[in-house]
Amino acid sequence: MLAQAGTPALQPPPFAWRPASAGPVADTRARVLRDLRISVTDRCNFRCSYCMPREAFGPDHPFLPHGDLLSFEEIARLARIFVQRGVTKLRLTGGEPLLRRNIEALIAQLSPLRTMDGRPIDIALTTNGSLLTRKAAALADAGLRRVTVSLDALEPALFAELSDSKVSVHEVLRGIDAASAAGLAPIKVNVVVRRGVNDDQILPIARHFRGSSHIVRFIEYMDVGNTNGWRPEEVVSGAQILARIGEAFPIEPLPGNAPGEVARRWRYVDGGGEIGVITSISQTFCGDCNRARLSPEGGLYLCLFASQGHDLRALLRSGASDAAIAATLDTIWSARTDAYSEQRAARGADPSSPRIEMSYIGG
Repeated sequence: MLAQAGTPALQPPPFAWRPASAGPVADTRARVLRDLRISVTDRCNFRCSYCMPREAFGPDHPFLPHGDLLSFEEIARLARIFVQRGVTKLRLTGGEPLLRRNIEALIAQLSPLRTMDGRPIDIALTTNGSLLTRKAAALADAGLRRVTVSLDALEPALFAELSDSKVSVHEVLRGIDAASAAGLAPIKVNVVVRRGVNDDQILPIARHFRGSSHIVRFIEYMDVGNTNGWRPEEVVSGAQILARIGEAFPIEPLPGNAPGEVARRWRYVDGGGEIGVITSISQTFCGDCNRARLSPEGGLYLCLFASQGHDLRALLRSGASDAAIAATLDTIWSARTDAYSEQRAARGADPSSPRIEMSYIGG
C-alpha cells in the first residue's frame, strides 16, 4: 500500500468481478461521476495557513519523490478511462500544478479526449497564479480551456502574510491578465474567507473584478485536512458574504449551470458581472456531488474530506487492461456513500478524524 507522510495509506483497489457497465455508473445516492480533479504534484511555492501551513510543511517535509508520481502517460491513460466512464470535466490541481515541469505536455495529451457524446472534454486548471505570466500562452496553446486563480487578498502586506511567500500580489494580478490575453477567460478567482483574517477583503476584491468578465467565488473556510487549525468561529457564511456585497452593489441570483456545480451564482443588477459563493459549511451540496479526486501518486479519493483512497497506480503498473481498470472504477464508485458536509452539519466537525490534506488532492 502507498502512503504520503501524514496521510492514511491507500487501499488496494477492490477486485472487479464483472465488466464495466454499458453507461455511466451511479453511486449509492444515484450520483453519477462527471468531474475528475487530478493533482499533479504535492508541492507548492506558497504556504497558505488553511492549506499548507509552514509549521507542518517546512523544509524537512517529505514530499513525494518524482518516481512515485504518476507519469503524464499514466495520468492520460487514467483520464481516458474516466472519460469513457462518463466524466466530462478534468481539472488539474496540486499543490501548485504549474510547478510540475512541462505541464503543458500533459494538457496536450488530454486535449484530444472527447466525452461519450463526442464533445471536447472540458479541461481546467487551478493555480495560485504566481507562474501564469510566463506559462499562460503555452497552456492555452496546449489545449487548456479555463483557469481558476486563488487570491485571498489584494492588500499587498496581507497577501504576503497569507501566502507566506515572496510572490507579490501584483505578480498574481499580472498572471490573471496574461491568462485572459491568452484566451483563458473568463477566469474564476477563488477567495477563501476567514473572519478576522481577510474578511475585510471581500468588498475590495469584488470591486476590483467588477466589470472585468472574471468571476469571483467566495468560499467558506472549511475543515479540510488536519493541519489548518480550523475553527468554526472563523467561518463567514455565504449569506453574510452576499449581504456585504449586496449593500454596496445590488445583486440577484442566477440559475446553476449544471448538476453538481458547487458555487451558487449571483450577478450584479447593473450588469457588472457575476460572483459565486461556495457554502460547504452553511449550505451543504453533498446531494449531487459528482466529483472524484486523483492524488499525485495515483490514489483515487471520493470526497475532499476522505480518510482513505484506492491505489490505482498499482493497477497501472501491474499490467491491468483498460477494461479491468474501468470495471474497478465502477466497483469503487457504485459503493460510494460519501457525504461529509452533511454529516458535519448534523453532528459537528470531528477534529480527531483523519482526513487527506487539501494540498495533496486539490480543493
